[in-house]
Amino acid sequence: MADLYLSRVEIGHVPDVLHYDDRTIYQTKEWLEFIARTHHAEPVKAVVCDGKQIIGMFSGLVMKKFGVRILGSPFPGWSTSYMGFNLDSSVPRGRVLNGLEQFAFRELHCMHLEIMDRYLRAEDYERAGYSYRMYCGYEIDLTQTEEQLFNAMDPARRRSMRKSIKEGVQIQIATDLSFVDEYYAQLKDVFAKRKLVPTYSKERVMIMLQHIMPTGRALLLKALDNTGRCIATGIFLGLNDTMYFWGGASWREHQHHRPNEALQWFAMRYWKAKNIAKYDMGGGGEYKRKYGGYEIAIPWGRKSKYPLIETVRRSAQSIFKLKQHVVGFILDVEKHDGSPHNPY
Repeated sequence: MADLYLSRVEIGHVPDVLHYDDRTIYQTKEWLEFIARTHHAEPVKAVVCDGKQIIGMFSGLVMKKFGVRILGSPFPGWSTSYMGFNLDSSVPRGRVLNGLEQFAFRELHCMHLEIMDRYLRAEDYERAGYSYRMYCGYEIDLTQTEEQLFNAMDPARRRSMRKSIKEGVQIQIATDLSFVDEYYAQLKDVFAKRKLVPTYSKERVMIMLQHIMPTGRALLLKALDNTGRCIATGIFLGLNDTMYFWGGASWREHQHHRPNEALQWFAMRYWKAKNIAKYDMGGGGEYKRKYGGYEIAIPWGRKSKYPLIETVRRSAQSIFKLKQHVVGFILDVEKHDGSPHNPY
């Protein structure tokens, strides 16, 4: 059986892939434009071919790190989940990995590639000689009735839902970008609890929503207390059969009103009513299991043209984590000594 191969196409001349059931929001033109704008990257679309027949699409972006060209689909730090391929259901996904390697290293002149495809398996990467790590998270089956969804949550979560209602928490859909100011202020407060700073800037949130909101694929929610003050926020995305939890934040001093639980419950019912079948909660966090989610583990594959590139990549990731802790510590000290600080 011959390997499949990839052939690049211009973004403006991409064949219609809307019929692919495996298409994610992170493969859309709008999302690629958002990543390109915030990470100085070049969007890449390619058709997947079996001989002369087009059987799918690939989505990714090329960027430079330390002078090295990298193909990400996606790449860590992009606030992006599954990219990879859209393929006919009859095509074994692992067949295309060798073609992707040739496409990245020869046609795009990259020296490193990374891919997280929702339907690629660990054994697919192993057979193609890729390294990988597991990206763990939780999903919820939204095809259940509302009563089943509610009862699947742990007792503490159900009590929290009732408490938020009793204390007058109201959920409001936000429709303008002033939402970003409230969301990001609360996000900084969440990270400050652990003496950290957010992993992305307020500008990135703003740019993302500028691209996604006009498509109708973003749900922005605010939780208001009984005085009308916004005490929590959430960003939920949806396309095809899946909704995604992109980000949530709340003021620590108001968390006893349980606004986060109210946001989650509203978002699940909202997207369920739009025929969304599953809720991808976006990465780990034991609290997500308590909403009735089941654990998923998706391999995030990578391959380098030269072994040294892999070493540099690991070092860069360690430096980023250290920087986040150091900056968070500095801001915490400034906060307590009354000095001004600017997290941007």
